[in-house]
Amino acid sequence: MANNFDLQEQEQLDELKHFWSKWGTPITWTLLVIMGGFAAWNGYQLWQNRQAQQAMALVEAVELAAQAGDMARVEQAFGDLQSGYGGTTQAGQAGLLAAKALADAGKWDAAKGVLTWVAEKSADDGYMALAKLRLAGVLMEQKAYDAALAQLSGRMPVEFAGVAADRKGDVLALQGKNQEAIAEYRRAYQAFGDSVEYRRLVEAKLNALGAQVEAVAAAAAPGGAQ
Repeated sequence: MANNFDLQEQEQLDELKHFWSKWGTPITWTLLVIMGGFAAWNGYQLWQNRQAQQAMALVEAVELAAQAGDMARVEQAFGDLQSGYGGTTQAGQAGLLAAKALADAGKWDAAKGVLTWVAEKSADDGYMALAKLRLAGVLMEQKAYDAALAQLSGRMPVEFAGVAADRKGDVLALQGKNQEAIAEYRRAYQAFGDSVEYRRLVEAKLNALGAQVEAVAAAAAPGGAQ
């Protein structure tokens, strides 16, 4: 019995040696790749967290400088964020803060530069859309109406479609293109639900241009005119 057991054990050991001689190297490399990928993923996560923390510190610096009215520090802090952490979501957030502070201080060209960067480079679609809307407002202040329309006609998340149409209507009205403005205001009116207060503002603009809001409302209702 002992000899049989020894023979069976030897056969199993021989089979194991044969298996390992054939598959040992591929298995080892596979394990190394898996473990290496896991380590790389953990490292990437740590790097991302560190980037986010450092970026948030600069967002706070932008906000504090804006509250203090220190526009030079606002531009410096945002510049540091832009150059070092431009790919983070926080960069878009800081850009909107910086641009508002600069616009409030009458530094329209500086605000325009910041908003242009956020509109083109932001990692967040929401911040990108807000930057385009605010950039259009700055361009309207500078009477650059065609440039404002170009910003509003680019890629925009669907949830911002109503606001973008309203802003287009504003630009067209300033250009004296009332019929085109009415068409955009109607799009904006239809984009907002009846419970959305913004709709009342659009309605006032339509009324000011002599448009029939009732017809717009009928078209927007289920089963209304197409």
